[in-house]
Amino acid sequence: MKVKVISVLEDNYMYLVIEESTRDAIAVDAAVPKRLLEIIRKEDVVLRAILTTHHHWDHARGNEELARLCPGLRVYGADERIGALTDRVTHGQELTFGSIRVRCLFTPCHTSGHMCYFMWEDGSPDAPALFSGDTLFVGGCGKFFEGTAEQMYTNLTQILGTLPKETKVFCGHECTVRNLKFALKVEPENEVVKKKLAWAKQRDEEDLPTVPSTLQEEFLYNPFLRVTEEALQKFTGKTEPVEVLRSLRREKDNFKKPKERPNPQAMLAFDWGLFSPFLEKK
Repeated sequence: MKVKVISVLEDNYMYLVIEESTRDAIAVDAAVPKRLLEIIRKEDVVLRAILTTHHHWDHARGNEELARLCPGLRVYGADERIGALTDRVTHGQELTFGSIRVRCLFTPCHTSGHMCYFMWEDGSPDAPALFSGDTLFVGGCGKFFEGTAEQMYTNLTQILGTLPKETKVFCGHECTVRNLKFALKVEPENEVVKKKLAWAKQRDEEDLPTVPSTLQEEFLYNPFLRVTEEALQKFTGKTEPVEVLRSLRREKDNFKKPKERPNPQAMLAFDWGLFSPFLEKK
């Protein structure tokens, strides 16, 4: 099982999972058909199915076009709002694609029909993979657009948090630096957060993805998975885990990352009027 990480739109990820013996492939959150089809041709694979985590356009907008271009394509998801949906899946349902096994994990909150996908190959020494959409991010979790703190707490602790610790986490967006800046505000003495943030900044500068992380790592630096820790309770002023989570999400929603200092060369260029010819053009 080979996972291709594909950066699209502003900060989204879609994924192509390849069954290497058959050269069949599954897409996760196929938002940009043209880009996906380029990689399918390059890898010389056949797209058999799309797994959609939720109906938001930046995760599902490519479904209709791909269904039109790939006759027989199956589109899986848990929400009728997902375009070109052929198979509505339920919590705990298992799918099989050659040697690849998929367990559907229902995680309502970001949207009421959000589904994560836990994927593995029987007999493979490779770690399993979790495609967590906008429920669990590297260092963070999704906004509660259509759900509650109680739901997200269940998602993170009872559904995703109980998966094997070596599970690789492939999330829906590249927002690791922003998430870890908030995590550092919450736990300024957490050395793991500091190291992960420095690493993520370096990856960002090199325009490289920060996915995947592992579930084991997430428990060390992701504040939304650390709601029973004393530092988190002190930060929020709450002790009950769901209330800690609710307070954290509210704080994160209002969190403004520190303003980046202007590039000195750019400021000099403005001072010298080098941009004037461009600024004058309509």
